Amino acid sequence: MAADLEEKTNRYERMLADALDEAVQAVPEETPLGDAAADCLEMAESYLGDGRHFKADDDWVNALASFSYGYGWLDAGVRMGLFDVPDDSHLFTM
Repeated sequence: MAADLEEKTNRYERMLADALDEAVQAVPEETPLGDAAADCLEMAESYLGDGRHFKADDDWVNALASFSYGYGWLDAGVRMGLFDVPDDSHLFTM
């Protein structure tokens, strides 16, 4: 069971990091939507950092939760049109 949790946590960490690399802000920065995009990005990056901290402390459950929440913030931003991602991306539902 622990090996499954560690594998899934590592996979979600990679997915979130890759998703952050792929997402490009699609709305003007100086608009309310730009503020929303900045918030989504900040939350995703913060949860990635939190997850890495939990992982370093061998807290795999909270690490997985952090990576999942971060991914959710970024995916929501993509679905709302705040970010552009490649058409062939396997990281987002579009």
